[in-house]
Amino acid sequence: MRPIRALVALAAVSLAVATPAVAAPKATATSTPTVEEQRLDRAAPQEILRRSGFDKVAPDFARALAETHSATEAERVISREGRALWQRAVDRVQGRGPAGGDLSRDDDRPLYWARLGMTRALGQWQPGFPLPDARRAALLHTLERTSRGEDSLDLPAGKHIKRIVVTGFDPFQLDDDVRRSNPSGAAALALDGTTIRTDNGPARVETAVFPVRWADFADGTVERTLLPAFQSGPRRVDAFMTVSQGRVGRFDVERTNGAWRGGYPDNANISRTETVPIPSDVPTPNPQPQWTTTTLPYEKIVTADTGPTPVYDHTEVTEIPAGATTPVVRPNGPTPGSTARAGGGGDYLSNEIAYRATLLRDAVGLKAPGGHLHTPVLQFGPNNTDPTTGQITDPDFVHNREAITAQVRSILTVVATTTR
Repeated sequence: MRPIRALVALAAVSLAVATPAVAAPKATATSTPTVEEQRLDRAAPQEILRRSGFDKVAPDFARALAETHSATEAERVISREGRALWQRAVDRVQGRGPAGGDLSRDDDRPLYWARLGMTRALGQWQPGFPLPDARRAALLHTLERTSRGEDSLDLPAGKHIKRIVVTGFDPFQLDDDVRRSNPSGAAALALDGTTIRTDNGPARVETAVFPVRWADFADGTVERTLLPAFQSGPRRVDAFMTVSQGRVGRFDVERTNGAWRGGYPDNANISRTETVPIPSDVPTPNPQPQWTTTTLPYEKIVTADTGPTPVYDHTEVTEIPAGATTPVVRPNGPTPGSTARAGGGGDYLSNEIAYRATLLRDAVGLKAPGGHLHTPVLQFGPNNTDPTTGQITDPDFVHNREAITAQVRSILTVVATTTR
């Protein structure tokens, strides 16, 4: 995604001994609510949860945690409830089960805010058994992965069907407007587990939604999610597409991705300005390249009739030329030996997920179409633009999000058609 400033995250031990039993000390909560969790109590998030029926998710989760008697049992509960939240969000968007309220089904925001309710409940949970900080952090990691679809990319085996992975993002820039949705997340929920029919046969789509947090990316959440699907074997992907929100009124297929973090604050209000850090335990080229390139069929995508919004082959980058010290903009891509300062997708986390995914592609020798798509900015209706007085939704907002999702699906169909 681009930072659009104008529109603009042990086990309890039972001692069977002859001496009188001594109760284990209760574990205490390890932290105050995070920056993301603190936004949860604002009026708009609460309305989003209430009008989708997701307002009961966090209280039910807290009660389930309170009934556990060991960290191992808590791990099972957290895995179950995290996966259930992800599936519930997918089902709601895809029209299965009750809507839970009058909020439009295509909305990605109930998932985001319900997850934050769960992470806050986990942080404040005080179990009646020892729970070291490291184990609590591991439980939080489990909750994040399971509730984002990161551990459930269930790709089928066999030559009769193509396999495609698509990723989206959480809403972001919420201090500017806490009502915001992210069309890439909505598209991921709409596409998860679906099958695209093409002239070359069916293609199964599996999706995940990533956080807008620098730290999670540095920890390797992207690589660890994608690596099982990128490795050789009968379930290896035939194509992948990372998706995020970009500019107003256009889709961009980003040609080149850069190894640079530009420092714009994330959802935790943390900034990072540095070379993209790659975890030591994932496959990666050495030395780390400054640039990676899309293998999406951009020429076919931009000429295809995928929908009403124009789609561009976006080639511009910002670089420090070899032997120089000052960044310059290059309309047609980087020059040899240059240092990255912004890829086609900028210097925020959308550029970074594209860089990480395509770098991993190259490291494991995956020969498949893959790269990044920027969607248009999702906008509220013209009479609903003031975040202090506006409504959480309106007909234009819903129509715009549905149109973006439909065109993402059409673009993905072009990609699926080009797979071998």
